[in-house]
Amino acid sequence: MYGLVNRAIQQMVTTRHGEEVWQRIKERADLQDLDFFSTYQAYPDDVTHRLVAAATEELGLTGDQIMQAFGEYWITYTATEGYEQLLESTGDTLPEFLDHLDNLHARAALAFPELQPPSFRCEHSADASMQLEYRSKRRGLAPMVTGLLHGLGKRFRTPLAVDQIASRDRGDATDLFHVRLSPPSESVAGRPDNGMTSE
Repeated sequence: MYGLVNRAIQQMVTTRHGEEVWQRIKERADLQDLDFFSTYQAYPDDVTHRLVAAATEELGLTGDQIMQAFGEYWITYTATEGYEQLLESTGDTLPEFLDHLDNLHARAALAFPELQPPSFRCEHSADASMQLEYRSKRRGLAPMVTGLLHGLGKRFRTPLAVDQIASRDRGDATDLFHVRLSPPSESVAGRPDNGMTSE
């Protein structure tokens, strides 16, 4: 994964738990000699997996909990790291944004040529719900998708509930999420958050 991902993990940990906790996580991951992550450098996926595994030990959380929290944080982080325009151009509402996720990744690949992006397919229902299919060469990242959806709900100020109804980890052919939306309030309808909101 690119250094941008690992930098986001670092910032999430230091913002919420402090620099000392981050240093302990790096030590647990045997990465204490790595001073920083370069945004545009591709790192082995193992580096990210080691950081997450070390964080579970240090913070007393499950890997799924950490990945879900990271997915939600990722929306805010990318908006503040120079990708706000890319996010804005992807959609004015949450359903529109989800419809164009693959286009977003295609544009991101211009800056990250070794990117191996996931693929998403969204089916809309008349009851303001959606089924989002997630496909990736990587395993174990479905909890991050749940977090991403909640982060997008905050960005678009659209309350939502997410249920994963199929899982490759449980033997299903794909990861599938059922997303139920509540309409945004009239005062903010169609106007996304600026990405600065954090937990």
